[in-house]
Amino acid sequence: MTEKLRKKLITALKIIVSAVLIYFIFTKIEFKDVLQTLKKSDPLFLLLALLFFVLSKVLSAFRTNLYFHQIGAKISQLSNLKLYLLGMFYNLFLPGGIGGDAYKGYVIQKACQPGTKKVVSSLLLDRLSGMLLLFVYACVLAILSKNEFFQSFYWLIIVAIPLSVVAFWLVNKIFFTTTLPVFWKSVGFSALVQLAQLVSVLCILSSLSVSLDTIEYLFVFLVSSIVSVIPLTIGGIGSREVTFLYGAEWLGLDASTSIGISFTFFLITALTSLFGVIYHFKKPKLDSVG
Repeated sequence: MTEKLRKKLITALKIIVSAVLIYFIFTKIEFKDVLQTLKKSDPLFLLLALLFFVLSKVLSAFRTNLYFHQIGAKISQLSNLKLYLLGMFYNLFLPGGIGGDAYKGYVIQKACQPGTKKVVSSLLLDRLSGMLLLFVYACVLAILSKNEFFQSFYWLIIVAIPLSVVAFWLVNKIFFTTTLPVFWKSVGFSALVQLAQLVSVLCILSSLSVSLDTIEYLFVFLVSSIVSVIPLTIGGIGSREVTFLYGAEWLGLDASTSIGISFTFFLITALTSLFGVIYHFKKPKLDSVG
């Protein structure tokens, strides 16, 4: 099987999985109920949600560049922001071609020659650092929640927070010594990234006039963000919504509202990512610093 054919098959499979999951969701809830929920949205809060989401992506790009600089690929923040936005576009709109992370890695290796292994490691750690904070924030929200679902796991959740941080630090210390010096800085950036996204979702909740079960909706969002990283669907379409659907069921939340939150967040992601098309036609030049 050729590489080109393999990529086409993977893309087709992702599209099928996304379609099946979306179909499954709307066998469980009424589409008109979701539309009714979205129609009530406040545009001002949606604008704020968009701004905080963009802020989260800018901070995420800074975190990525922290790793790039550590492996010797010292590109300017502006160059990195352009490359990051192009990567977002590729991840969402061109999943069958070069994925966003793969393209960034290719460009960095070609321009700066830090070594393929170091580039791949830095991109992997960048993702894992983000997932670590998604997990930590989810645990914190679970502790703060009064929902009975979490009561049986209360002490386990508390212990899981320091254990996850220590485990990730040990992985860095043992396997990724080159980037270990920026471990805590990357964790700090990840904390800010996920905090900005939580504020973005809070704005979406305010837009939809949701005032009850805020902590639980935020928890489901964080879990859905972890699930959407798994490359089974196009841009996480379907997997995030299914997580919201079952999260609503387990935590006693309104299913239509949950799906409305998920769709709104996806539309904000898609709108932001679409601007990356500018650099698809005019590839960003990587300016070095230092």
